[in-house]
Amino acid sequence: MTAVSLEKPFDDLADEQLADPAGTGPGTDAGLAAYVVAQANARAAEIKAGTDAKVREIKANAEADAIRTAAEAEAERQRIINRRAAMKLEQDQAAHERKIAEQTAATAKAAAEKAKTDKAAADQEQAEAEQAAEEQRSETMWRWAARGIYAAGLGLAAPIQFLAFWDPARPFMISAPILLEGLALALAAGAAWAVATRRDVLPFRIGIVIAAMIAATVNVWHGLVDSDIGLNAGVIGGIASLAGPCVLMAYEHGLAQKRDGIPSFRERREAEKRLKAEQAEAARKAAEKRAADEAKAAEAKARADREQAEQARQDADRQQHHPDVWAVAEMMRSAQGAPVVDPRIWGAAWRVVHGTDKPGTTADTEALARLATARVKAAREGLLDDDPEGPLAQAGKGLYAIDGTDDEPLTEEQLDLVRELAAELGDAAKLSTGNIRARVNCRTATAGRLRDAVREEWVESPTSLT
Repeated sequence: MTAVSLEKPFDDLADEQLADPAGTGPGTDAGLAAYVVAQANARAAEIKAGTDAKVREIKANAEADAIRTAAEAEAERQRIINRRAAMKLEQDQAAHERKIAEQTAATAKAAAEKAKTDKAAADQEQAEAEQAAEEQRSETMWRWAARGIYAAGLGLAAPIQFLAFWDPARPFMISAPILLEGLALALAAGAAWAVATRRDVLPFRIGIVIAAMIAATVNVWHGLVDSDIGLNAGVIGGIASLAGPCVLMAYEHGLAQKRDGIPSFRERREAEKRLKAEQAEAARKAAEKRAADEAKAAEAKARADREQAEQARQDADRQQHHPDVWAVAEMMRSAQGAPVVDPRIWGAAWRVVHGTDKPGTTADTEALARLATARVKAAREGLLDDDPEGPLAQAGKGLYAIDGTDDEPLTEEQLDLVRELAAELGDAAKLSTGNIRARVNCRTATAGRLRDAVREEWVESPTSLT
């Protein structure tokens, strides 16, 4: 486009020179004319060559600028991409390091907990092993002590019985001591077998006691009647006959209780202590829960009392200051079966009476707000009129006056319209300034006077209005 615009004037000039060269009119020299034409053509060619060169230069500069601009834009774009990539890499590295740190902390914590658990388990195992070893040692000591006492008693009582039963005329009686002492020993072995095989051990214990008592009685009796033995030896022999089997029987009894899982007296006492402690703790928690429940119930009752008192206050206040809205709200509450006039019912009743969604807002307050807004705007623009009869002072007055003053007399036509409205509503108590204004098209103060007049007539004779 540039080349064409630069070339076109010179092409036209060359064409004009060729079409009408200087001095080609009548009477002009032919050589001069040819010279002029040649000079013109040469000048045109020179101009065209310069123009072409300039165009190429401009195009080259433009292309270079475009390339440089594109390169700068690409470099800036690449720089932004690299910066974003570097920022994302930093964020990823930070997140990775944070995750590694969290994993390391979690691993260390788990290792510490595992070490603590392992140590507790090892300590428990060691304590149990020590307890088992102590029980085994004490049981072994007790077993051999019981057997030793039995052997000592047998060694003391048997010689006395041999002396008592020895009779050269009847040598066979020498086996009586073996029978008496051996009977207790055999029954003790039977009791041990019963314990080991989890059989009933009581018959063996009864037999041991009987055999030991017989042997002890024989020893004491022979000590009394035989001077060679003597009372002291007889009593000692009787004690020995009883002591050995009784000690051995006590050992077997303890072993049987242990194998059967029967708790000992100390274990039962500790269990009773734990049970009492648990019962006391349960009683304490129950008392705390009961106290908390009672406190919660008391708080709920107090809150309900407060809500009931607040509802009663709201009802009384609304009934006193907004009787028109209250009548409609009571009608809605009764129709809906609601226990009280809640905010939802009150808002709906307010919307029915005053036509606004926000309780507390009426046409009067809306007009007053618009008047205040207009006065502020006029004051800002320097147009506020201080004349009380001026247009701004009169704003808001008229059909729905906000000043509440009205000295116009009530007409019979207005009263008839309000009476008809009361008859339609079914009760003059349901009349309000809002529905009266909608029916009569009057001021608020006039609507209030009409409402009061019709209510008085309704109280005196409600049937006369219908």
